[in-house]
Order: sequence, then structure tokens, then C-alpha cells
Amino acid sequence: MVKIIYADHSGTEREVDANIGESVMEAAVRNNIPGIDADCGGACACATCHVYVDPEFLPKTGEQEAMEQSMLDFADGVQENSRLSCQISVSAELEGMKVTTPESQH
Repeated sequence: MVKIIYADHSGTEREVDANIGESVMEAAVRNNIPGIDADCGGACACATCHVYVDPEFLPKTGEQEAMEQSMLDFADGVQENSRLSCQISVSAELEGMKVTTPESQH
């Protein structure tokens, strides 16, 4: 298990155990994290799992594929550290990673 910290725009944090190999979105949905709706079920066909990744962990989340970049074009409040949590696979090196949901998703 890997600890992932989910924060909302107001700073309220929830720490959950994520399984290695599942997506950051799947761990959020399984733990009822507010602000991560995952309307498409992780198919990278919406942006309802948009998060801001703690900058120190961003390089550890992998490269964005073209489809993710395209979906982020539809998201509100996109920043340099924006990712779709359905596209981030949990690995041991993400232990303690913090992701924050945008205000528009609450």
C-alpha cells in the first residue's frame, strides 16, 4: 500500500492507502474522495478527475499522453502541475504524494 494525500481547494486533507498498480483516481473513488467524480470511469474521456500534483512528485507521475492533454483542454483552472488522476498509476515512489482538487470540482 502507498499513502496518497488528497486535498480539496480549502486545504482539507484525507490520507488513503492506494494499491500499487491502481490509478490515483481509482483509489480516490474507492475512498469517496470529494471532487473526483470520474464520470468516464477512468477512460480518459472527461476531466472530472483533474488534480494538481505536488510539484516535487510531478516528475514521478510519468509523461502526459496526447489524449490526457486534450482532455485537460476542457478542464477549468489548468496549471503546469495539472494531471488527470486516472492517468497516474500508483507506484511505491508516489508514497506521500499530495494531490489537490480544483475549486471548480466542488
